[in-house]
Amino acid sequence: MSFLDCSCISHAQVQPMDIEERYEDTSHQFLSCDGSEYTLQGPAGGDDITGLSADPAHYQLLSELGRGFNNLSQVSMARHNPTGQLVAVKQTNLDECTEEELLQLMNEVLLSRLFRHPNLLTSRLVFSSCCQLWVLTPLMAYGSADTLLRTYFPDGMSESLIAYLLYGVLKALEYLHRMGYVHRGVKASHILLSGEGRVYLSGLHSVYSMMREGKRMRAVFDMPHHSPALLPWLSPELLRQDLHGYGVKSDIYSLGIVACELVSGRVPFQDMPPTQMLLQKLRGSHCCLLDVAPFPLGELGGLKVSRSGVDSGIGESVATGSLTHSATAPPTDRPQSPGPKNHSATLHNLVQLCLQQQPERRPSASSLLTHAFFKQVKRHTRDSFLSLMYPAVPLTSPEDPPVSCPPGPSCHAPTPSTADTPEAVWDFS
Repeated sequence: MSFLDCSCISHAQVQPMDIEERYEDTSHQFLSCDGSEYTLQGPAGGDDITGLSADPAHYQLLSELGRGFNNLSQVSMARHNPTGQLVAVKQTNLDECTEEELLQLMNEVLLSRLFRHPNLLTSRLVFSSCCQLWVLTPLMAYGSADTLLRTYFPDGMSESLIAYLLYGVLKALEYLHRMGYVHRGVKASHILLSGEGRVYLSGLHSVYSMMREGKRMRAVFDMPHHSPALLPWLSPELLRQDLHGYGVKSDIYSLGIVACELVSGRVPFQDMPPTQMLLQKLRGSHCCLLDVAPFPLGELGGLKVSRSGVDSGIGESVATGSLTHSATAPPTDRPQSPGPKNHSATLHNLVQLCLQQQPERRPSASSLLTHAFFKQVKRHTRDSFLSLMYPAVPLTSPEDPPVSCPPGPSCHAPTPSTADTPEAVWDFS
């Protein structure tokens, strides 16, 4: 049976599925006890796409935002012509996917139908056109936290903005963990921000269920797909792959790595060879925040010494976004370290709690939401969000001609010329 024959994909909008009905009451219960203002009606304002049509001819592709899923998916900014609303469209050529990749796509579509939380980037609008799978999501006008770091905050973000981002991620993780899932892909490139200031956690393709035969397992043992790209963020127990396995506390460790990433603009362990990175994590070397004066990173090597004398693991630049970094690059091309910063004691404590070697010592997502570091989030409304984001500006509809016209008979996604394609705005891997 081909992927297009599956009941979850059709040439029209995806219809409700039994799995959604089965878990709807549970999902509603988790959101109701949340105590927040969020409801099941979905995102507010311009983030709501539930009323859009499922006809590819109604969408005009404007510009490419990035690629992902082993470079099989093209993500573009698009305009829904009947309403003028801007959305993000991910097109995947199913003919080029392997059977395993088709199963991953199917799992992601199913999870998007199952999960309902205002801080999770899911899609309720999925349809097929010829051999292409179209997945529509709200347009994240500010892109990912990783893009913001590389473009506007190369030396790290302010603590207020970091608290705002991490609080939204924790809300999503709390929901996932209570539903019996571990995310396994928490990183800055999977933290997206809408133009209205809502924080979303994406990367559902890495989500893994801890439920077996109706019972919740204490630990699982599966290794995430595309794990080489996730190595700097993965917890020691997940990388160890021993009989003890790992659980939802693995995501808490990843959150601590993200905190270091947002503070310094650089990913801990990023420029280490994978084997050395693995050994450092298994030996208990961990990251911590540095209150340092500026100096060229090239003079220090891969690891920095923290105030406590423990290897912090903060490597060089993450500008390339990959595990490899050219050692022959001229010193003038290498970014400088952050300027002197006096990080608050609450931020230091948050990172220390998240990065503890033993997973049972790490707090849960629910406990972290009450941490003193997040008290400042209450002082920031969505109106004050724009002041936190300065000098970043949201994406707007380009004035240049669109990269393609509405879909024709061809099954293959249009490929814009290399000269006209901007640098990828989001990381969809």
